[in-house]
Amino acid sequence: MTKIAFIYPGQGSQAVGMGESFLSDSKSLEFFKQVDEVLSVNLSQMMLEGPQEHLTLTYHAQPALLTVSSMITERLNRAGIFPDYTAGHSLGEYSALVASGVLPFEKAVDIVHKRGLFMNEAVPAGEGAMAAILGMDSTELEKVTNEVTDSVGVVQLANLNCPGQIVISGTKAGVDRACVLAKERGAKRAIPLDVSGPFHSELMRPASQALSKVLSEAFLEDAKVPVITNVTAKSETHASQIQELLVRQLYSPVLWEQSVREMIDLGVTVFVEIGPGKVLSGLVKKIDRSAVTLPVYDLATFEKAVEELAK
Repeated sequence: MTKIAFIYPGQGSQAVGMGESFLSDSKSLEFFKQVDEVLSVNLSQMMLEGPQEHLTLTYHAQPALLTVSSMITERLNRAGIFPDYTAGHSLGEYSALVASGVLPFEKAVDIVHKRGLFMNEAVPAGEGAMAAILGMDSTELEKVTNEVTDSVGVVQLANLNCPGQIVISGTKAGVDRACVLAKERGAKRAIPLDVSGPFHSELMRPASQALSKVLSEAFLEDAKVPVITNVTAKSETHASQIQELLVRQLYSPVLWEQSVREMIDLGVTVFVEIGPGKVLSGLVKKIDRSAVTLPVYDLATFEKAVEELAK
């Protein structure tokens, strides 16, 4: 029997106009109204009209992506489509938690907004960096990052996205040196990423401490649908365990390739990517070409997904 996973993108997928085609529906429009009320900011206008550089600020991008992903999830649920598992890439894990009933949408919006502020404050702009390393396996790349951490500055594996694509994160000096060394040792390319901080590195520990306090006051529920978490790449349902993993997630690698393989091992054959873009669908295909991917980011892709899943 076919099993379905709902998967959710993280930062970097935000784009001006995202979710707009759903807003003729009153229930969908309610999500845009709610995010403005919770944050006391006109985020919905920024999502629809920009400018992009304001939307990309981490404390705007995080609640904006959560809003669009949660809105589309509700629309899929109304069409009778529900997941067997959920998972999200970094920030996307919070959209997965809303879909799985761990957090109500309004509470999740407040948490991810604060998460964005904590991440922004943890490392001053310009002191941290991230880069994508292509064509090198994780074992060899970890040797490089350990060597550079000991000699230059903190740098570590941050996102294990798919075979041949790993993101590193840390101090700017550490990341720059690791890029040079990785290419010397066989990496095909090293691409600096346009991000506002060294996410999923030890430098995010101050942010994780602040987030821990916010999460402890949020009263998470046990998951009604199992969540495959970034930190363990395993199915989790207990609220206390999920809460602990969300804190660790800020300074731990995102095990995305392992998470997708775990879902496939659990019988998932269809991955519905919910939110702007189709980055995760591309990663899933690189991990397993036989997997069916259905990105849903506007009304046309929503209707196509509903039609495909009805079969």
